[in-house]
Amino acid sequence: MKLSENIKPISYLKANAAEVIEKLKTDHQPPVITQNGEAAMVIQSVADYEQTQETLALLKLLTQSQQAAVEGKTVSSQEAFARLRQRRGLI
Repeated sequence: MKLSENIKPISYLKANAAEVIEKLKTDHQPPVITQNGEAAMVIQSVADYEQTQETLALLKLLTQSQQAAVEGKTVSSQEAFARLRQRRGLI
């Protein structure tokens, strides 16, 4: 996806908002909206935004896990499951 291939002036958005929304729902290509000849915003569907947020959250967890491993803050899977069983009163 190249953002440079989907650039629209704000006047186009104002005149064709419903069309822009429908196109976003079908092709998931966020348009870049310009104002006074400069890029001002990118429009994204709610579904795509939510997916982006979930992806960012997973990447953050991955980064935190990698950092914990580097710092030696890990336990074996046996220890982790034992702790979970203890917390849940299964031991």
